[in-house]
Amino acid sequence: MIKRRLPKICPSCGGELQVHVMQCRECSTKIEGDYPLPALMRLKEDDLRFVSDFVLCSGSLKALAQKMGLSYPSVRNRLDDIISELERLEESENN
Repeated sequence: MIKRRLPKICPSCGGELQVHVMQCRECSTKIEGDYPLPALMRLKEDDLRFVSDFVLCSGSLKALAQKMGLSYPSVRNRLDDIISELERLEESENN
């Protein structure tokens, strides 16, 4: 089975994609409108994987550093970069 990923960037112009239609699988009810993706979902794939791994390591940077084969300061810096990016995305969402 091919794992499909949610597209976030327009393949034509490079713009940010938004959700426009949602449909219930059970009854086919549709909801239409323009909804921006949440900030967390707008992170790059490798940043999303990092966040997921961080959660699966129970929030332990030490365990995550071990899993990734990196030093604790490297993992801490990467987390700080992701936090900064999330703050930027949330601020742009609110403006």
